[in-house]
Amino acid sequence: MRYLQNIFRILLGAAMTFAGIGHLSFQREEFLAQVPRWLPTDPAFMDFVVLSSGVVEISLGLALIFWIKQKAKVGIALAIFYILIFPGNISQYTNGIDAFGLDTDQKRLIRLFFQPVLILWALWSSGAFPYLKKLKSKKQS
Repeated sequence: MRYLQNIFRILLGAAMTFAGIGHLSFQREEFLAQVPRWLPTDPAFMDFVVLSSGVVEISLGLALIFWIKQKAKVGIALAIFYILIFPGNISQYTNGIDAFGLDTDQKRLIRLFFQPVLILWALWSSGAFPYLKKLKSKKQS
């Protein structure tokens, strides 16, 4: 099981790093569509959100791959990141914004159900579940 977890951890880290690079370059416009519309819509601010989240994605992706001693903590941080960016996915759905091939309400709605999968993937592949269980048992004793 550990071998499979490591493969999935590295795949997720690579995907995050690739997505982060996309934020900074070739998919920048697409990621602008996911900035929640309840945030300021000033183009410079929206671009800052895209760029800064790209830097965070690259950092978390590389940390997930290479910072093995802290992989559980990185997995937890990545899960929290996925929760924090979820409003952008909701905004894309509620405002009917086309991006990344999500050009219908049905596709945008289906996309929302993948966020919990990413959260679980980050926690499982990084070994965060046993880590959190261990922390909980330490607190109780």
